[in-house]
Amino acid sequence: MTSLAAPTSRRRALLATALGIAALAAPTAWAQTTPWPTKPVTLLVGYPPGGQTDFAGRVLLASLQNSLGQPVVIDNKAGVNGNLAAVDVMKAPPDGSKLLVGNGSMTISAHVYTTIGLVDPRQLTPIGVMLQSALVLAVPATSPVKTYADFVELVKARSKAGKGIDYGTGGVGALPHVTMELLRERLGKVSMNHVPYKGSSPAMTDLIAGRLDAMFDATSVIAPFIKSGQLRPLLVTSARRVPSFPDVPTAAEAGLKDFEVLSFIGLFGPPNLPQDIVKKANAALNTAMKDQAITKGILERGDEPGGGTPEELGSLVRTQFKTWGDVVKANNIRAD
Repeated sequence: MTSLAAPTSRRRALLATALGIAALAAPTAWAQTTPWPTKPVTLLVGYPPGGQTDFAGRVLLASLQNSLGQPVVIDNKAGVNGNLAAVDVMKAPPDGSKLLVGNGSMTISAHVYTTIGLVDPRQLTPIGVMLQSALVLAVPATSPVKTYADFVELVKARSKAGKGIDYGTGGVGALPHVTMELLRERLGKVSMNHVPYKGSSPAMTDLIAGRLDAMFDATSVIAPFIKSGQLRPLLVTSARRVPSFPDVPTAAEAGLKDFEVLSFIGLFGPPNLPQDIVKKANAALNTAMKDQAITKGILERGDEPGGGTPEELGSLVRTQFKTWGDVVKANNIRAD
């Protein structure tokens, strides 16, 4: 009879050989785990202190430091709609010492700036969403426009008369700009006049004063002026109502179907960031999102807490990159 089991002496020899191979392989596997962080981590923010992107980094700072066991510092490197900081991280060594607090504007800038080299955000390593918010379509409190239906009626009447409405934004190629152009397309390419400003604040001032007819902006930016009664919200661009504005209808509820636009801020690393560093950074980010004080602070501003997986952030970047690329091309939007 032929046995399928090896003789005892042979089994012992095979076991010894296997153990020897495992012992040799163990140091190699251990060496593939990157010890991180071993020094302070810098979060680069492409905007001045005080804005939504800067807030996203600062509100998570203490929690990230506790999770990572190293100091985490903010470096505000403002310029070119956030791209100076993005370029810095793009060129950084993939050791996790420099990470980017980047927003959705990166998915637009690469299309609207043609004479300067900008970062393709799809090349960065996604770590996780820090926060996100819907946009709000708002008009001055003194406007006769009470609803989105009124707004559409005004836009079409002005367009037919040869004079479109005036809408403001914080700059050419900003998310509120391309969102209004997308809406203009949906309304049959009606006449609208874009008035770009150097930032949202001066645009908001003119909207409140009635020098502009309407404006899109992030909920956290526009919230104080809605609460003070200076602006009237017509709709939010999220799939569900915003907790801080429960009475404001979604775009779909207002009659604008398939019009979901989210402003997001995410944590990114340089290209080829090792996956074990990505996992540690993502875990630290998700730990912060479980802190009730942090989530309360985010919600009070009108934003919504992030979290989730690196893959979810990567998918969001790719989707918005294509969407806004199509809008920019269709409307010939250029920032230089």
